[in-house]
Order: sequence, then C-alpha cells, then structure tokens
Amino acid sequence: MLPDIRKILYCTDFSESSIAAFKYAVYLTKTTDAEIHILHVVEKLSNDAKLTFQTYVSDDETRRRMLKERVNVAQQTLIDRQDAFWNALSEEEQGLRHKIASSQVIESYPAETILKVSGELDADLVIMGSHERGLVRTFLGSVAKSVLRRSTVPVMVVPVSELQ
Repeated sequence: MLPDIRKILYCTDFSESSIAAFKYAVYLTKTTDAEIHILHVVEKLSNDAKLTFQTYVSDDETRRRMLKERVNVAQQTLIDRQDAFWNALSEEEQGLRHKIASSQVIESYPAETILKVSGELDADLVIMGSHERGLVRTFLGSVAKSVLRRSTVPVMVVPVSELQ
C-alpha cells in the first residue's frame, strides 16, 4: 500500500531554504490534499547568552519583557511571511491557504521541538530547509541532521538552491 500523506509539518527558520521548503509543502498539499502545520522554533538562549544578558540587563521585568518580545517578533514575522508568500501566488494557488491547519511559534530547542510536535500531530511528513555553511555542516544544518537521524516519519530536506 502506498503512503497516505494527510498531515505535513512544515518547519521554518525564516531562511531562504525554508521558503523553498514551503513551496514543496504547498505543492504536496495540492497533490495529496494534506493539511499543513507550520512550526517556527525560537531557540532558547545558551547559558553564556543568559549570563551576558543578565549582566547587561539587570532588571528582571525588563529581561522578561525582552525575552517575550523575541517570540512576539517571530510570530509577527511568520504572519508577514505567510501573507507575502500567498499574495505572490496565482488566485488558484491562493485557494490552498485554507489547508494551513495550524501555525505556532515555540521557544525551545529546535530539533527536539520539531520531533515532539511531529509526534503530537501524528504528522505523515516533516518538511524543512537545509543550510550550506561550509564543510563543517556538509550539506545539512545541525537541526536538519538531528531531525533526520531521530524522526520516526519521513523527512524532506530542501536545499537553499532549490526553486530559486
């Protein structure tokens, strides 16, 4: 029996490769009638970053407000990019926008969160972009590598050069 794609988890980091990945998500939605769930993970600050942040921003309330603002900015960026993406499509393709079942921004660790949300949604496919950052990363970003290694569902990784 052939696989049935009903739910696609599209993961974005707002990079060029994630735009190409979203085009694939929409194409697959058009061909399979799957719903798309959008996820952006705002990476938690490292311990060093937290220490530096606490050193320069001593007021607890200001720190909390600034950290919350990171998530708010990401949420607005997600909305703005979605609007721009859909507005650039043909009227027929814009009709697929109703297939966006959910859109969320979570502050956490990206790979772990992608895997967790994928399981919670019972996603049939995870789609994300990859990065080209020299030989150290060798074709894939560290988040994509981690998700590929640990995912229990198929993962499509779209390179930055695709569909440009």
